Amino acid sequence: MSALEILEVGPGVTVQDSGRPGYLGEGVSRGGAADRLALAEGAALLKQPVGAALEMAGLGGRFRFGRAARIALTGAPMRATLDGVVLRWNASHTVPDGAVLEIGGVTQGVYGYLTVGGGIDLPLILGAMSAHLAAGISGPLQAGDRIALKDDAGGVSGLGLAVSDRFEGGTLRVLPSLQTDVFPKHMRDRFETDHFTRDTRGNRMGVRLKPSSEGYGLEAGGRILSEVITPGDIQIPGDGAPYILLGECQTTGGYPRIGTVIPADLPRVAQAAPGANLRFRFVSREEALAAEGAYRTGLDRLRAQVAPLVRDPHDINLLAYDLVSGVTDGEVMR
Repeated sequence: MSALEILEVGPGVTVQDSGRPGYLGEGVSRGGAADRLALAEGAALLKQPVGAALEMAGLGGRFRFGRAARIALTGAPMRATLDGVVLRWNASHTVPDGAVLEIGGVTQGVYGYLTVGGGIDLPLILGAMSAHLAAGISGPLQAGDRIALKDDAGGVSGLGLAVSDRFEGGTLRVLPSLQTDVFPKHMRDRFETDHFTRDTRGNRMGVRLKPSSEGYGLEAGGRILSEVITPGDIQIPGDGAPYILLGECQTTGGYPRIGTVIPADLPRVAQAAPGANLRFRFVSREEALAAEGAYRTGLDRLRAQVAPLVRDPHDINLLAYDLVSGVTDGEVMR
């Protein structure tokens, strides 16, 4: 069976797919790729269904391919070379048998993704291949691991996608939650005008934000009963600094929630690196549904937006190309 060999790897590299919906009752949150848009972009570049990919948090690694392969590099841009040749990000490439792919650190954002043509072949646990670190399902990859690969039906590579603007923070659309009205109106108004900075504390469970003004703590916060929570919920613990929950969040919690980031904006949350600036804007249910519809339509249109790469002449080794076929006698080229 062909495999991807892990030669070196960063501490936050895991296998991720779309996650495990439907297990909240058993105490397991959905998990899956932190940036599910990047997962869909990789599938579109390879013209295959969305499956599993390697998710790289901040740093990639060195990977040797046990067969010729097609790959797609998506999500947070990272420095990538194939046997020393620089590769374009947000693009698909052909990899020869035995070649070594090296992926360095991110240049923007947090999570980069490596998708392989044909897909990854691992056993399903609760219907998914995803590592769920908080639940103890699988774990980070280690040097020496070998990841089995499915056969690739083949297809074109050398394709690219326009980079989505989601790696440097921005405005997040928020729906009111069950406890929004517990916060005084002046505090809710300030929440929409405040500037927040993504803190260094964050992982696949959620990220902490630092407000530019005073915090949002409530004296009544300790009297709220624990109840079901979901990715996107904005919890306000006692220190008044918001936490935005992500895919591996706990399934219940008792901190008051000032609102919930809509699903379409969660990739922007996940890809906000420490120091990124974020703001919040409350929206109506109708606006949130329209945004979700537009997001899903955008996913459906990804394949149509894929286009052949226009190569930078500086990246082309002319000695690797047969530029002239035949010989010439100075008058006629045969």
